[in-house]
Amino acid sequence: MFCRLAPTPSGFLHEGNLFAFLVQEELAKRHGALLGLRIDDLDRERFRPEYLSDVFRCLDALGIVPAFGPRTEEEFYTSYRQELRLSRYREVLEQLKGLGLLYACRCSRKAVSEWKGAGCPGGCAEQELSFDAPDTLWRLRAPEEFVEWEDGFRGAVRVNLRERMGDVVLRRRDGLPAYQITSLTDDHDQQIDLPVRGEDLLESTAVQLWLSEKLWGPAKVLRYHHPLLLSPSGEKLSKSAGAGSKPMELNAEVVEALRFRAAGFGRQSAVGGRL
Repeated sequence: MFCRLAPTPSGFLHEGNLFAFLVQEELAKRHGALLGLRIDDLDRERFRPEYLSDVFRCLDALGIVPAFGPRTEEEFYTSYRQELRLSRYREVLEQLKGLGLLYACRCSRKAVSEWKGAGCPGGCAEQELSFDAPDTLWRLRAPEEFVEWEDGFRGAVRVNLRERMGDVVLRRRDGLPAYQITSLTDDHDQQIDLPVRGEDLLESTAVQLWLSEKLWGPAKVLRYHHPLLLSPSGEKLSKSAGAGSKPMELNAEVVEALRFRAAGFGRQSAVGGRL
């Protein structure tokens, strides 16, 4: 089996990121899976070299040595940047376009954020705009379907794709593939069959599972979505909310506390009790 860490170098890693790393490590060990590293770096506007360095610093402090993927910053720059795979991502987008699952959209992000209906406010799906038209992005024609799977932590999961995610963006306005495409494609090509994510990514998993089956058919995959570490006020730790604004201090006491909490989650399973 194959499992992966997939941090985004858009800020310094915070406690929640490290907790997730350790949960993934624990589950990989218990399933006999190889744990690799993949760095989601295609968002170049937020990428910083110091954030990349922090990923390797934190892995070293946690004692995690990836079984595949970049082992050093130098290896990442020479062989593992996502922009080296742009042709592959575009190939997948073309496949989805050929299946009739995409449409071109020229609506602004602000207009879409204020829109309460299905699709987009401009009705772009019905207009059948050219995919090659300037200043357009590509959206999924989200079906009114439920996506279901048996989750290692949560048991039976059922997500209404159109209601929960809508017509998500799969190619950005600048022509680059969006997160859902890069994550989906990388997981498929790396044969990731033990994906472990935070519970805040349930809907993203639903989108990617649905797309994967359309592209490549059903696959035997064991999915886990773990609870998140919260701030003292009960909020999700996130870079956008200020977590990771500076490098985290990683002394032995901090690492041991995180490892203890992660091991507790790793021993639990909604599917079949304890692992």
